[in-house]
Amino acid sequence: ICSLSKNVGAVNFFCNYEESRGNYLVDADGNRMLDLYTQISSVPIGYNHPALMKAVTNPIHLSAFVNRPALGILPPENFPEKLVESLLSIAPTGMTRVQTMACGSCSNENAYKAMFIWYKVSNKERGTNSPSADEVSSCMINQGPGCPDLSILSFMGGFHGRTLGCLATTHSKVIHKLDIPSFDWPIASFPRLQYPLEEFVRENAQEEARCLEEVEDLIVKWRQKGKPVAGIVVEPIQAEGGDNHASPDFFIKLRNIARKHGCAFHVDEVQTGGGTTGKFWAHEHWGTDDPADIVSFSKKMLTGGYYHKDELMPDKGYRIFNTWMGDPSKNVFLTEVLNVIRRENLLDEVTRSGKVLLQGLYELQAQYPHILSRARGQGTFCAVDARDDVTRDNLLLKTRDKGVLLGGCGDRSIRFRPALVFKEYHAHQFLNIFNDVLSEYK
Repeated sequence: ICSLSKNVGAVNFFCNYEESRGNYLVDADGNRMLDLYTQISSVPIGYNHPALMKAVTNPIHLSAFVNRPALGILPPENFPEKLVESLLSIAPTGMTRVQTMACGSCSNENAYKAMFIWYKVSNKERGTNSPSADEVSSCMINQGPGCPDLSILSFMGGFHGRTLGCLATTHSKVIHKLDIPSFDWPIASFPRLQYPLEEFVRENAQEEARCLEEVEDLIVKWRQKGKPVAGIVVEPIQAEGGDNHASPDFFIKLRNIARKHGCAFHVDEVQTGGGTTGKFWAHEHWGTDDPADIVSFSKKMLTGGYYHKDELMPDKGYRIFNTWMGDPSKNVFLTEVLNVIRRENLLDEVTRSGKVLLQGLYELQAQYPHILSRARGQGTFCAVDARDDVTRDNLLLKTRDKGVLLGGCGDRSIRFRPALVFKEYHAHQFLNIFNDVLSEYK
């Protein structure tokens, strides 16, 4: 592979996907592993699921797999129908429109553009849809007023992608950002909760209040700097940054702050969407009927994109655009995935298996307090901290050697990202193996 590409530093091992099934990934040597990492949390219903295999061989879908149209200008005649039966059938509360994209980064990148356009055109900055001559000429040389000095507020520990706009709001690992120019946009602290939660109710409430106060201060400061905040972007759980959680109250108050200051509120569900927290969208745990203005998705959804309210619809064509604007074949797969989720009640399955997994992590950290701490999670979207990064990395390797694939996140966290078909007995299988690894660890 080194003769074909120099970018091989992140390769773990080669896989035999033909032989992989369900929750089990097979490597090139024939080793069968229980996969709780699932291609960075992007496999919804396991490997080679019969429903997806059947969809591939169904002649009615042949055209969708053979042809990849430029959806922005020449979509298939049945594309609106396919959107209704797939993406729009699970639209978040208050979301009336969806824009498909390819991956998580381009979903967020274009969502940011939509927020900027909304702020400039529809909200307050320009009273007409027609730009001035000065705006027209200045935008072509990257200057204002055509390229306005707007900003997006993000959070330390957040991860929203690796394209330039997204990278300006990503603050999880140095390797993501080093040597890349970026924007002067505000960055707020994300709550660092203490565990167990029931023992630190007052301290955690104070921590969340501190972070919310900081958000408001930054919005005011950036407005005074002449770089008003057009939008706030946040993950329901900061995944890549270390599985950092906050309470529903924090997010509801954050949403209200965005509304108060005239900022669009963007919930990034690229990692958390698709059912892995026990609800289809993690923000459903907040219990509010107006959670966001934009919700982005990818990974377990098999296609990228973002939902948005009517008012964030661009004022003209070609403003949110690229060649493919998604891939209709992925909507075919998503429709089948949604059918399986509903038919097999997989969200209930996730809730049950997640309880077993998290309870097992609680018990293991009590048994090995010198190694593990801060077990946390929603559904099967769980994590636990190791005592340091070296210990974490060693545990990942030793667990893999015993037949379980896990992932790391943050400075020293182990993250669990199984497919939705992960059952209680899979959780017990993992916990037994992990206990063996911990008992042998020095």
